[in-house]
Amino acid sequence: MAETKDFLLEIGCEEMPSAPLNHAVVQLGELVRKGLDEAGLAHGKVETHQTPRRLVAYVHDVALATEELNEVKRGPAASIAFDANGAPTKAAQGFARKFGVDASQLARRVDSDGREYVFAEKHVDARPATPILSTLSEQVIGSIEWPNYRSQRWGSEHQTFVRPIRWICALLGSDVVPASYADVTSAGTTRGHRVLGAGDHAVKSPAAYADVLRENGVLLEDERRATILEGIHQVEAERPGCRVDTPKRTLDEVVNLCEWPTVLVGTFDEEFLKVPHEIICESMLSNQRYFPVYDAEGNLTREFVVVSNADPKVSATVVDGNERVVRARLDDAKFFYEEDLKVPMDEFVERLGTVVFQEKLGTVRQKVTRMEVLSEAVAKAAGADERTCGLAKRAAHLAKADLVSQAVVEFTNQQGVMGGYYAKAAGEDQEVCDAIREHYRPRFAGDELPSGIVGKCVAIADKLDTVCGIFAIDEPPTGSSDPFAVRRAAIGMIAMLRTLPAVHLLPLIELALASYAERGIEFDAQKVASSVAAFFQGRLAAIAKDEGIAPDAIEAVGAVGVIDPDEFVRRAAALDRARSESPELFEDLATAYARAAHLANASLGTNVDSSVLGDAEKALLAACEEGEKAVSAALAAGDFDAACEALAGLRGPIDRFFTDVLVMDPDPTVRDNRLRLLNRFAGVFGDVADIGALSKRK
Repeated sequence: MAETKDFLLEIGCEEMPSAPLNHAVVQLGELVRKGLDEAGLAHGKVETHQTPRRLVAYVHDVALATEELNEVKRGPAASIAFDANGAPTKAAQGFARKFGVDASQLARRVDSDGREYVFAEKHVDARPATPILSTLSEQVIGSIEWPNYRSQRWGSEHQTFVRPIRWICALLGSDVVPASYADVTSAGTTRGHRVLGAGDHAVKSPAAYADVLRENGVLLEDERRATILEGIHQVEAERPGCRVDTPKRTLDEVVNLCEWPTVLVGTFDEEFLKVPHEIICESMLSNQRYFPVYDAEGNLTREFVVVSNADPKVSATVVDGNERVVRARLDDAKFFYEEDLKVPMDEFVERLGTVVFQEKLGTVRQKVTRMEVLSEAVAKAAGADERTCGLAKRAAHLAKADLVSQAVVEFTNQQGVMGGYYAKAAGEDQEVCDAIREHYRPRFAGDELPSGIVGKCVAIADKLDTVCGIFAIDEPPTGSSDPFAVRRAAIGMIAMLRTLPAVHLLPLIELALASYAERGIEFDAQKVASSVAAFFQGRLAAIAKDEGIAPDAIEAVGAVGVIDPDEFVRRAAALDRARSESPELFEDLATAYARAAHLANASLGTNVDSSVLGDAEKALLAACEEGEKAVSAALAAGDFDAACEALAGLRGPIDRFFTDVLVMDPDPTVRDNRLRLLNRFAGVFGDVADIGALSKRK
């Protein structure tokens, strides 16, 4: 086995932005791994690490040289590779070029099949690891991308990085790997914490690297995270019942903001607790990366957790400084909130006339007007009383009001939430307040739905208006673009409509499009409605598949134009169950349906002359009549299992029909009557599903 050593590459620089660090360290690992593989240098596991001031790649068991290789590859037949004069043809030249040799170097010999071919042979000498690692190190540093962050130049060179590089530590075992980037040359040293371990520190080998860092005030990311969480757990233990809110995104950022973390607790003034806790917490989490502390009842307390990267000896000074900072930020939040309370919500609504929803679709004020119509329609369709319908319309009127409030302009994530507070302060009905607060839900897969019927009505109206508007201007989402989150809106609507089975989607789509048409937006209403319906059907199919329903059962239901979410999923599930319980019956029935549908002629209608029917035909007609009644009753009751059972009763009569009857009789009167009977048979299925779809995947 070839001798191996560990390889270490550390890129040391000024403090890097925390947000993209996790992405950068992933790139680092991929670039190093790919570079080693392409160079043919054997290696073991590739580890990566990061701190605010360094990116690190640690590669275990790197071979000290590539393997010596003798490559032989067979090319085209000799008769093709050389012309009559023995000169290489384009085929031989192309083969040689692809293999990296000259055509004159190609050899001719007979292979095991008795035919003569040309062969390319190439000897690749072993190469030492160090020059490969030198080149790789320089290429990797220059290849790391920093989306949304402008790279910088320093010194006299033109190379760039997100922050100026100050040192490079590159080691293969105990030996320094020569590498340079910009004005920085590699060495066998690292740098510790700016205060706790200032200066250069020798690294004898990659294995000693983590210990050298630790001794000089730097912990790698897993240790930093563990230290922070341990400190937070201690804070909670000292305050029984309390909980420190540590959102993953913020925690990840904080881990990347420090090298030697110290968990501290600060406080802010009591007066700020009168301000909605959502903007207080957003200010602390987003602006200062402080973690709020809640009491046992879930109420925000005056305390917050801050993670310091300073010398623990100056913790008191750090706490005091952060308390001053948070006081200033919370003063702003308090001012915005108090100023907003002075403005009537209806005035905010009128100001929405200056806010563009979408260039072609008008303002948010116009959107609000459409939402009022839609939310009231949803409430009526859901069977709500007159009072609830009125509340839904009022909530829709006020839903977007907070978009022009000072608090939401500053804290954009709190749209809806602040509107709920302002509505409550204005004396609006609690259902209206809750609906305003919740109408953006669900914001992502698995998110909570609005808690009440009013909130669901407004949320459906908001999302449907967006979906229909985007399709009306012919800018539907593409594979790479969905700026108005239309897919997410549709999925959210589906989740809510499944809890409101009485609400039918197609009339709402038509109503939403009619509102846009009234504004003078030109589009083919029927075509757009069909596109929107198909869009929802696609989302429904994906949801049904995720719930374990067979694709062909989903296709069968989709083929008859069902788009109401609850009905779609229940129909598909019922059909899938029926087919699973009686697979042979439904496969035979699907085949019979497909045959009947192929022969049927819709132009002939379904009026069958029973006087000219034979026994098999009469039996099928009677079965169709009974099936129509049973299916109709089952669908009216929403009992899709019963509807599928009714279809199953047609299997025997249709089998007998096709066995005993010649459909395409020479007598046109008899033939057309039999075709009308098949139309009648296919029609029984039409309101349930395209059963023929079940026969397509056998």
